[in-house]
Amino acid sequence: MQQKGSDSLLFRTLQWSIHCIFSLFVLLSSLWLCLALWIQQPIHAVVTYGLILVWAFFSLSILGIYFSQHLISRNKDILLYVFGLVLALGWYFGLDARQDRDWNPEVSRLLSYQMQGHQVTLHNVRDFHWHADGSYQAAWQTRVLDLNQITGVNIITSYWTGPQIAHTLVSFDFANQAPLTFSIEIRKEQGEEFSAIGGFFRKYELNLVAANETDIIYTRSNIRHEQVYFFPIKMSKPQSQALFLEYLDKASELARKPKWYNTLSSNCTTLVFDMIQEVSQKPLPVDYRLLASGYLPNYLYDLDAISHRYSLHEWYHRAHINPKVQSLASVQDYSSTIRQGLPMH
Repeated sequence: MQQKGSDSLLFRTLQWSIHCIFSLFVLLSSLWLCLALWIQQPIHAVVTYGLILVWAFFSLSILGIYFSQHLISRNKDILLYVFGLVLALGWYFGLDARQDRDWNPEVSRLLSYQMQGHQVTLHNVRDFHWHADGSYQAAWQTRVLDLNQITGVNIITSYWTGPQIAHTLVSFDFANQAPLTFSIEIRKEQGEEFSAIGGFFRKYELNLVAANETDIIYTRSNIRHEQVYFFPIKMSKPQSQALFLEYLDKASELARKPKWYNTLSSNCTTLVFDMIQEVSQKPLPVDYRLLASGYLPNYLYDLDAISHRYSLHEWYHRAHINPKVQSLASVQDYSSTIRQGLPMH
């Protein structure tokens, strides 16, 4: 009798565990699907919101009925839910990133290039001229650069909301040319605004911008008034050249096949980390600061990629761009000004 009672208790415990797992599955998958529908709005807004309500009520009914009653039968309820979810997954993962949308002018062109030996010709380098009210004069350049003239690499972090999250840019110094900056961004459509939640749900295509510092960094520090920091990093010349080529490969890859931006896994920091990992002599440790990108300089400092000549606190003070450029006389002096007080390469 005791053995039979134990077996019965074990069975009830197992049954209860399965119920809990299924309920959690329904709750999380329904939340995901409702958010995906809300972000994507695949049909007219009214119809989409109707679908969200229907699915939400269906999910709640499944959760409420599953333990005590059933709509058709308990097993068929489960099958019905899973079938609907599979259809939704088919729709979602069938969404293709595209190149032919009505793009915002800032991301309307794709970077392309030709290589001849160590010389690279870059097409569609952005060189917008920004005005105090946020308007701009659009301009695009063709730049010819010699990879043998790379003298250094810099990490730039731009903060627009708190210390945890920052946009990451990488700038290359050249002995005989103005610096060039790469930025991995969302490719916004006309009138579209960034949403961190939308970035989880295939809302934005991924874009790689090559631009002059007087455009892409200047607009952040002097026009949008984000808090911007400039850190020279320690990287050998062969590694610097290899990292530059990684950016060109990424540009070609995105031109061949557009990809989705993802707030967590394919963003301005994780993709830079992947490229640096490719050119690093030893594997770099994965760290939470790659997701909390505002702390990326701390991570690089711990790896000794940022010189220990100064404490990290002193580095943040010296690397802060905004105080240096708030009364800048000429935008042409921008690149030299933001490097003032920094031990360059």
